[in-house]
Amino acid sequence: MASSLILASASPRRKELLELLQIPFKIIVSEVDEILDESLHPAEMVQSLAMQKAASVAKHNKHSYVIGSDTLVVYGERMLGKPSSKREAIELLQMLSGKTHEVYTGVAIMYGEQIQSFYEKASVTFFPLTQKEIKEYVSTGEPMDKAGAYGIQGYGALLVEKIHGDYYAIVGLPIARTNRELLKMGFKR
Repeated sequence: MASSLILASASPRRKELLELLQIPFKIIVSEVDEILDESLHPAEMVQSLAMQKAASVAKHNKHSYVIGSDTLVVYGERMLGKPSSKREAIELLQMLSGKTHEVYTGVAIMYGEQIQSFYEKASVTFFPLTQKEIKEYVSTGEPMDKAGAYGIQGYGALLVEKIHGDYYAIVGLPIARTNRELLKMGFKR
């Protein structure tokens, strides 16, 4: 018998990536108030947030595999969230212009008493960007709901010179590793 799978996320990008597994799943958006512990390393923070999301959905779905995920963009010591305004998006992109930053995505999978948590990290280097390029990109609206003010799977791809690591971790769900971890936990297709 096939196992039941739930994605605890409203992210359309995570939904698209999970669809690559070609198995049915439900989406139940986590209603958790994310608790950020600034003392944690980014790798620990994204796993903690992913765990919070998965746990909030898993408590009502004990017989399903529940996947929670969270992504964080880090430049130097600074964690970059979603911009609150176009001005902030421009400032973030100016800061990242011509530089390399890290993207951490944490994943937590829960099934009954089983819990598996991991993260993937990728480095992203932007081309040096002109003010015109930054303003044109911000005018698309794409940066406004993205950590670090860009989406690599959209127009933001035009800003990226190179990446090192799992591209899908940058998008928001390292799907190959997620698949392998599900199988290790006994998930049946």
